[in-house]
Amino acid sequence: MRMPWRPHRDGQARWPVVLRDGSSEPPIVLRPLRLDDERDWQRVRRDNAAYVQPWEPTLPPGSPARAPVSFRQFVRDLDTEARADRAMPWCIEVGGRIVGQVHLFGIVRAAQQSGAAGYWLDESVTGQGIATRALAMAVDHALGAGGLHRVEVNIRLDNLPSLRVVERLGLRDEGVRERFLHIDGAWRDHRSFAVTTEDLAGSTLTARLSQV
Repeated sequence: MRMPWRPHRDGQARWPVVLRDGSSEPPIVLRPLRLDDERDWQRVRRDNAAYVQPWEPTLPPGSPARAPVSFRQFVRDLDTEARADRAMPWCIEVGGRIVGQVHLFGIVRAAQQSGAAGYWLDESVTGQGIATRALAMAVDHALGAGGLHRVEVNIRLDNLPSLRVVERLGLRDEGVRERFLHIDGAWRDHRSFAVTTEDLAGSTLTARLSQV
């Protein structure tokens, strides 16, 4: 079951959106973070701090320092971005516990109708296809009910697990962007992958997975 996306009369996206994939066991659920998720979310972030560090965005030297943000403010900021139609931020829930997050961000409407996708996953559940299916669910929603035309995914050249994810999904390789994002303390080259509604030709990324 999927909650529908539809615009408000003022053009902003309706939020929240919950996506469920019943084809996996246990099912994968993408849903907004809630304030009562704090203990679960803090646990998984703490347990995976070293695992996700090489792929985490960092502030370039000379950037203004940012004050620490509470979990409550973090959730509120995500909801604000979603309700303003600038992002579609979900946590990934499997078996009733949070195992990661997947976000559509940088959404641009008007003539562009595009956004970018990013995600992270609990190391303890890697190798089960969860990240691949969660990314497929998020992109399918973005290109379908979410009304976007194009979604891109940018991946560090040495992030082999994520490169395998986009390969399984059949995303188009658009080449290398040099020093594209500041990650783990330095400007890193990224390879860009993308998919448009024309690429899917009425199908979905989740349908592609069932054919692999």
